[in-house]
Amino acid sequence: MTFAENAFDIFSGTTALYHTTDCVDAPHANPYSEGSIEAVLAAKNWIDAVQWHLEDIIRDPQIDPVAALALKRRIDKSNQDRTDMVEELDTYFRSKYADVKILENATINTESPAWALDRLSILALKIYHMQAEVDRTDAAPDHRERCAAKLAVLLEQKTDLITAIDQLLDDIAAGRKYMKVYRQMKMYNDPSTNPVLYGSK
Repeated sequence: MTFAENAFDIFSGTTALYHTTDCVDAPHANPYSEGSIEAVLAAKNWIDAVQWHLEDIIRDPQIDPVAALALKRRIDKSNQDRTDMVEELDTYFRSKYADVKILENATINTESPAWALDRLSILALKIYHMQAEVDRTDAAPDHRERCAAKLAVLLEQKTDLITAIDQLLDDIAAGRKYMKVYRQMKMYNDPSTNPVLYGSK
């Protein structure tokens, strides 16, 4: 099994694990050894799964405005946690390939391996939820048919994305591509760069 195939299996398993409670406040019982790359991937998908459902909840037209504000703050923190986790994954890859001799004609990729894995994690969630729509017994047949067509596209995208991630990792390992990691530097979370925050002092 390739790295990306294994990652997708971890993402899918973690998504299924989340849905055993389907509760945004449920603790994550990570089944992988602490400090392992598998544990990091599982923790990453758990953050994504919780945020997916927070985004559903905040779109409730009947939500209390005060509750919505608290939820927005929680989503903001989740976004930062997600970014931090992606950067932790990129640190892993930087360390893993630190001794690779970069070829003279090596090229850079548009995104790092970790950000590609971020997309794969979200894709696992999309596939899970689209499959749930296909399986809905209370939905009209045309709804289920439309969702089945969308699911087929998502599954094709899964194959393509897994292939692309594994090719990228192979290219980095062989020195054909090189990694440059740009930290996100989100300005709105930083009281020294968000004018609303430093202007309120």
